[in-house]
Amino acid sequence: MKVVILAGGFGTRISEESEYKPKPMIEIGGMPILWHIMKEYSAYGFHEFIICAGYKQHMIKKWFADYFLYTSDMTFDFTQGNKMTIHNQKSEPWKVTVVNTGLHTMTGGRIKRIRSYVGNETFLMTYGDGVCDVDVSKLVEFHKNHGKIATLTSVMMKQEKGVLDIGGDNAVRSFREKSITDGAPINAGYMVLNPEIFDYIKDDNTVFEQEPLRKLAEQGELMSYLHRGYWQCMDTKREMDILERLWENNQAPWKKWED
Repeated sequence: MKVVILAGGFGTRISEESEYKPKPMIEIGGMPILWHIMKEYSAYGFHEFIICAGYKQHMIKKWFADYFLYTSDMTFDFTQGNKMTIHNQKSEPWKVTVVNTGLHTMTGGRIKRIRSYVGNETFLMTYGDGVCDVDVSKLVEFHKNHGKIATLTSVMMKQEKGVLDIGGDNAVRSFREKSITDGAPINAGYMVLNPEIFDYIKDDNTVFEQEPLRKLAEQGELMSYLHRGYWQCMDTKREMDILERLWENNQAPWKKWED
């Protein structure tokens, strides 16, 4: 099952960092938050990724092209004709496709653009700016058991995110815009989507969190997987610092892999 990660936005709310790099490339513990998210999925056996890039997309491509430079020790011997030796080369069991989905494309449009890379199969999708300790295997099992088109992971937080009205059967009754006074379940990403999802997306201007998810909710095709564990987005410098402190203190709840 492929993992689609939205990584093309401008990240204007954390402009102190995103002015110089794409938001998913902002580092936590010396590695991009995108890497942390990929390591999460990989820990559960999901190793094939499609990165929906846009803003400064060349930086994401270059990072993967030079991955071994960032993770291995190296000797540069200028006495031997600029010979380069890689020591303890580290690699990942990953297949990564980075797709330029456009500079101003909305979230739905980015998903629509990678349809040919996904194929006619169910896939995982999340945002490139949030980490979580959700059990992805159980999330996928939940999705397969209910048989609906889409599952999103929801968390209980008082934040300005898309608000969900969830029924007793875990079906999402409605999906509406955020309000600062809300304390309802919010959309945390970490979705599982059947290929029919592409039919709900019109074009580049489609915001995935608006018409597509609302229509799915109205049709009873959107389910919620309530996660009561850790989740944190990185919208601001303050939130970035929170993640950095957790990582530095070896207390990162999202770290489910061995070094």
